[in-house]
Amino acid sequence: MKQSFSALVVDKTGEEQQVEASVQELKLNDLPEGDVLIRVHYSGVNYKDSLASIANGNIVTSYPFVPGIDLAGIVVSSDSPDFKEGDRVIATSYDIGVSHFGGYSEYARLRSEWIVPLPENLTLKEAMIIGTAGFTAALSVHRLEENHTSPSNGSVLVTGATGGVGSFAVAILSKLGYTVEASTGKSSEAAYLKELGASSIVAREDVYNGKLKALGKQKWAAAVDPVGGEPLASVLSQIQYGGSVAVSGLTAGGKVPTTVFPFILRGINLLGIDSVYCPMPTRKEIWNRLANDFKPESFEPFIQQEVSLQDLPQVLPTLLKGQARGRTIVKL
Repeated sequence: MKQSFSALVVDKTGEEQQVEASVQELKLNDLPEGDVLIRVHYSGVNYKDSLASIANGNIVTSYPFVPGIDLAGIVVSSDSPDFKEGDRVIATSYDIGVSHFGGYSEYARLRSEWIVPLPENLTLKEAMIIGTAGFTAALSVHRLEENHTSPSNGSVLVTGATGGVGSFAVAILSKLGYTVEASTGKSSEAAYLKELGASSIVAREDVYNGKLKALGKQKWAAAVDPVGGEPLASVLSQIQYGGSVAVSGLTAGGKVPTTVFPFILRGINLLGIDSVYCPMPTRKEIWNRLANDFKPESFEPFIQQEVSLQDLPQVLPTLLKGQARGRTIVKL
């Protein structure tokens, strides 16, 4: 084991306390407490990681800090009976990359209750191509199925379809036999979405044109929505009787100006998707489905780019500018 190792560290510098991200050398003693030490092989780039790299991102509360809410690697040492040296593992969410040093580091020390054994039929790289985004999409589809959504009910809408959650939702639903309508504001990405399995592309304005109705025409049997805000209110008004919407994000805002009518006149279900504190039994079930019936036919379409730690200071701001498509993974 190396005496020192590389990590991306965000810190406040100068008299104005500007937040800057840079690759620095750390020692094992710099890592926070935990009962499992992991040699990180891959991490991923998420919207929350980008927020962690800027001032007023409302993610990091103490500096210096190592971001990265996802990681996959091999156990180096363990004080937990659940893991041993050589185990291949995944860790996402909980406090990782938020209040506990995360995956942008060659080594990570974590609490064992945050760690998932890597399922058979999945590599460390594939796990991080999936990451929190793919896990959230899979959890969304899982919850829709629990609420009786099936391919025979009709088409399923995916909003924000070119993002990490949306891309994986399109692919998973398509593999399961659903007719998927992918909504995006990027008409240039139609071929990408068709490659993932979308049956048709829906313009963002055709989901929400700026005018909200209490009830609209019933178009979709269900929806996966990482967007939130007013577009979510519009989606709810257009879901078929008894249908469900799984919401996991708020890129369009946290306020949803809807009425009770979709719920009391059409029996619509609004399903909240939380991937951060998802219970471990469910978490393991979802990862096992991602290694089996949810596993994409190919991971290649999802990879926007593979980068190193040294690239991250330039890469992280792109998500805040809406320039990302699919997944950026970090090889350590």
